[in-house]
Amino acid sequence: MYTGLAMSCIFCKIADGSIPSTAVYSDDLAYAFADLHPQAPVHILIVPRQHLASMAETDQSHIALLGHLHWVATEIARTKQLGNGYRIVVNTGPDGGQTVDHLHLHLLGGRHLAWPPG
Repeated sequence: MYTGLAMSCIFCKIADGSIPSTAVYSDDLAYAFADLHPQAPVHILIVPRQHLASMAETDQSHIALLGHLHWVATEIARTKQLGNGYRIVVNTGPDGGQTVDHLHLHLLGGRHLAWPPG
């Protein structure tokens, strides 16, 4: 069970199954699901099961978790056959475009992604 801010966090509730989602990947450390407002043909959100508000809240103790989240994104990209390329994005804070205060990776692919993104 969660305490504090995590108790009301939408991504915590999605990860624990309290709010339904289209699951793409699940293990003890991470949960991945389809974005409700996709910005590409493949748009998956990968969240740690541990509530962390953003990258700014991480420290050295989170190195293995952060690596695992990226590995999960890569595995999903393989299963979605994104061999032509994909993007992994982590928005941090309001100026970085973060809209949910729970660390999450966006896996985007299935079309050409222009640069700069915006």
